[in-house]
Amino acid sequence: MLKISVIDRRTERRLVLEGKLIAPWVAELRTAWKAAIGKIEGRALVVDLGKVIAISQEGENALSECMSEGAKFRPSGALTRQVMKQLARKTQLGSPRR
Repeated sequence: MLKISVIDRRTERRLVLEGKLIAPWVAELRTAWKAAIGKIEGRALVVDLGKVIAISQEGENALSECMSEGAKFRPSGALTRQVMKQLARKTQLGSPRR
C-alpha cells in the first residue's frame, strides 16, 4: 500500500509518501505528481520519502521523472538515500546526451 499526503506551505508543496512505491501504486504517484505540479504557483515541490519502505524499478523510474521535472526530495533512511543517490547519478550521466 502507498499513502500520499499533500501538505501546502507558503514556500513549498510537499508530497509525503508512506509505504511501498511499487506497482500498482506508482500510477498513484504519477497522478498525484501531475495534480501537485499543476497547482504549484511558484513554490518548490518536495517529495518526502521518509516513510517509504520499498521502491521497485518502476518506482525508481517515476522518481527519476519527478527529478527531471524539478522535484526536490527529502530522503530519510538508508533505502531512500541510496535510491536517490543512484537516481541523481543516472540523471547526471544522462544530462549531456539530452
